[in-house]
Amino acid sequence: MDASKLIDQKLASLSDWRGELLRSLRRLIHEVDPTIVEEWKWMGTPVWNRDGIVCLANAHNHHVKVTFPKGAKLPDPKRVFNAELEGKAWRAIDWSQGDAINVEGLKGLVRAAIALNGAKPAARKPDAVSSVSAKKRAAPRATAKQKPAAKKKPHRLPR
Repeated sequence: MDASKLIDQKLASLSDWRGELLRSLRRLIHEVDPTIVEEWKWMGTPVWNRDGIVCLANAHNHHVKVTFPKGAKLPDPKRVFNAELEGKAWRAIDWSQGDAINVEGLKGLVRAAIALNGAKPAARKPDAVSSVSAKKRAAPRATAKQKPAAKKKPHRLPR
């Protein structure tokens, strides 16, 4: 089963406000980039990918969280991020029941994450096995050059 269908099932299983909110978030992400790739990772996490992870979403008991792995590098003029603000990389948005979505702020973060990933696409090993994806990319991705491993000095016992 592809990732989009798994995400559909996940959203259908959330019959409360969290499912409605996640459906709205998914729709907004696709409005920003209709070609964004949906993935299903970590045993049940919807992930949106474009040259690397743009964001991921999780429904918790009392809130819904959208996390941007490179959020610390993204401009947030609308001050949408409200969680994980002290981290060196990740930033997140938490919504509780009844919270409104800052549509323009969220779309701006998605656009900025896509642009950041496009400037430096995520490197993948040529033989890497990925999680379930909704669609395959048309062109193969370039892999980043790896640094040569540092030479290890032989361990010598003291005399």
